[in-house]
Amino acid sequence: MGIPVGINGFGRIGRISFRAMMARQGEFDILAINDLGDPKALAMLLKYDSVQGPYPGTVDVDGDSLVVDGKKVKVVAERDPRNLPWKSLGVDIALESTGFFTSEATEEKPGYDSHIAAGARKVVISAPS
Repeated sequence: MGIPVGINGFGRIGRISFRAMMARQGEFDILAINDLGDPKALAMLLKYDSVQGPYPGTVDVDGDSLVVDGKKVKVVAERDPRNLPWKSLGVDIALESTGFFTSEATEEKPGYDSHIAAGARKVVISAPS
């Protein structure tokens, strides 16, 4: 088992990160993806990437999960990262790739540290410098 990861945001960066982690077999264990898109649409975007090319393995959908190379990855659709199921899923590292949660949380707005509140131990932020 690799490092348990949850991905928040499955746009360009989330999908490229997913591909990179899947290519490093055994180093990462992607447990969940949080994205507001339909799992069927997410599967299609992963499978047929106009820049990266087609995904080299298998990509299927099983209910609310993607099944990639035989591995089931839960898909959730939560707008507020404080409510993500990272703790119950066993996520250690949250990859923040939405572009929305790049600063600390305030009383009015969630932030990158909201992933910690949801149960992740660490957060990796993907954002322009």
